[in-house]
Amino acid sequence: MYICAVFIVKRKMKITLLMTGKTDTPYWKDALEAYRKRLVHYVPFEVKVIPGVKHVKNGSETQQKEREGELILNSLQAGDVCVLLDEGGTEYTSVQFAAYLERKMHTVAKRLVFVIGGPYGFSEAVYRAAPERISLSRMTFSHQMIRPVFAEQLYRAMTILRNEPYHHL
Repeated sequence: MYICAVFIVKRKMKITLLMTGKTDTPYWKDALEAYRKRLVHYVPFEVKVIPGVKHVKNGSETQQKEREGELILNSLQAGDVCVLLDEGGTEYTSVQFAAYLERKMHTVAKRLVFVIGGPYGFSEAVYRAAPERISLSRMTFSHQMIRPVFAEQLYRAMTILRNEPYHHL
């Protein structure tokens, strides 16, 4: 079933994909860029990279999460709605995710920021700062791979909202 609502984009709302560490693998980088280019025709969309925190000798996973968490929180702006891409989050079908985005377009005044954390997940401070979590799958994907997968789902959601033929039921 397609969503039959009118697709209205608040030009003030921007979608940001905030991620820890650069995308090194060329084909994942190319795929992410391809979907970024497609998405800007539907909604202001940016990809923002936080430099990866290298595992420091004698440093713990908790310390790495804390440092990455500080960088994530420092990247957020007043008025942002932060959504963590997290294995413990809510799962949606593509059509449900499109409906979720449509609701956000009517309620988010500034930026809807989706965050992909580092290899050890998020710090407690980041969990406290983010009111929502979304899981893309019950399976685990590499941090490199999930970036274009998420961008593709954003693109798919936009085409669903426009009743375009990209998404077939």
